[in-house]
Amino acid sequence: MKNLPENKKIVLFDGVCNLCNDSVLKIIKLDKKNNFVFASLQSELGENILSHIGVDPNKIDSIILYEPNVSYDIKSTAALKIMNDFGGLWSLSKIAWILPVGVRDFFYDVIARNRYKWFGKKEQCMIPTPELKSKFLD
Repeated sequence: MKNLPENKKIVLFDGVCNLCNDSVLKIIKLDKKNNFVFASLQSELGENILSHIGVDPNKIDSIILYEPNVSYDIKSTAALKIMNDFGGLWSLSKIAWILPVGVRDFFYDVIARNRYKWFGKKEQCMIPTPELKSKFLD
């Protein structure tokens, strides 16, 4: 795909999910190395990336960590890779790698299925403040 930032990891997230939006803001705060940029799954770019990597947008309800020309990860693997990037106490998240992906994703899926009920939903995707605009691709 063209026109994607070089040397950045792209986090695709549910733009109307309150939990997802709060998680994006937390990632931005903890991203001291400036490794991550963001696009909502509902955006044109998000849909283009999903198409490029062969993921059906109707069958995805998780974050996707996309590293252009490298790979992509979903669900708990994506979340753990993001956390591992922060260093410090977040390095303790590496312990979760000992669990089989099926076990990790089971817990991830429980939260994903209930995220709107437990955390709420917005009517439209988050509009970033001018200070955060550079972190969003769409």
